Amino acid sequence: MQTITTIGLDIAKSVFQVHGIDAEGTIILRRQLKRRYVLVFFQKLPPCLVGIEACASSHYWCRELKALGHAVRLMPPAYVKPYVKRQKNDATDAEAICEAVRRPTMRFVETETPEQQSCLMLHRTRHLFIRQQTAVVNAIRAHLAEFGIVAPVGRRGVEELLNVVADANDERLPEVARACLAALGDQLRVLKFDRMITVWHQSNEMSKRLDELPGVGPALATALVASVADPKAFRSGRNFSAWIGLVPKQSSSGGKQRLGGISKQGDRYLRSLFTAGALAVIRYAKIHGTGHRPWLTALLARRSTKVAAVALANKIARMAWAMMARGERYREPVALAA
Repeated sequence: MQTITTIGLDIAKSVFQVHGIDAEGTIILRRQLKRRYVLVFFQKLPPCLVGIEACASSHYWCRELKALGHAVRLMPPAYVKPYVKRQKNDATDAEAICEAVRRPTMRFVETETPEQQSCLMLHRTRHLFIRQQTAVVNAIRAHLAEFGIVAPVGRRGVEELLNVVADANDERLPEVARACLAALGDQLRVLKFDRMITVWHQSNEMSKRLDELPGVGPALATALVASVADPKAFRSGRNFSAWIGLVPKQSSSGGKQRLGGISKQGDRYLRSLFTAGALAVIRYAKIHGTGHRPWLTALLARRSTKVAAVALANKIARMAWAMMARGERYREPVALAA
């Protein structure tokens, strides 16, 4: 039997598809594997190149196969799709992965560690609770208003309402209503996750360095450290910013450059955090003066606040990449230090 040098592995929940070829590109193997037989199958193979789409559970399988001595490469599914020849099924997907992983110009995804995935899960859970928080708060206010209990707008008002719910001596609320409102109040756990993010932030040196950058706080710093496994995988700060989706979308042809709005490709969560940080910098500059920030001053003079915020977010992203890739601390520009 000829030696298998490259394998395309199409992962799933239960049934996996394997497509293996030799050094000359001849197909040696095509077969399905049940989940429990995947590691057993690869233990019997000599070390080879394994391609996997960067999707759910791909980082886990990447770490497991690397531990067996294989060279594993993760690829964005969008970059694999052009290699699918005809119909969409597991066999053609595995063949396309096997073909794509051998391309010299293919862009690969760095493998995340369990610690990085845990931090990202913390951010995703917090973001989910934030989205649900508005609906829960509105429900609490509406239910209590039925009993004539209202409070001011904002977090303090919600805390006042929750104190009423927690007070068993308050006779305005029936016990059944109190139990329902207490259950709703238990869902407001965003502050708990904020504290967990702060603890993770304090335990990571790179995250604390990024926190020194204007517009970057513990939330963005920890999200960056968890999302970017290897900053040097990006050739430049511009490539890193493009990965987040903060660069103009191109529609150029015939030597004429046509730039539109930002591409909005990549990680939406990181992009929103960068934009929020940039808006905070602009808001602070407007209150305390923009004289010490000449670039931002000139930008705000000719562009709206939101357009300036996106441009500033792009700049902050490039500076963050430089700090991560070179291991440096933030250095204030001369205009700011003067």
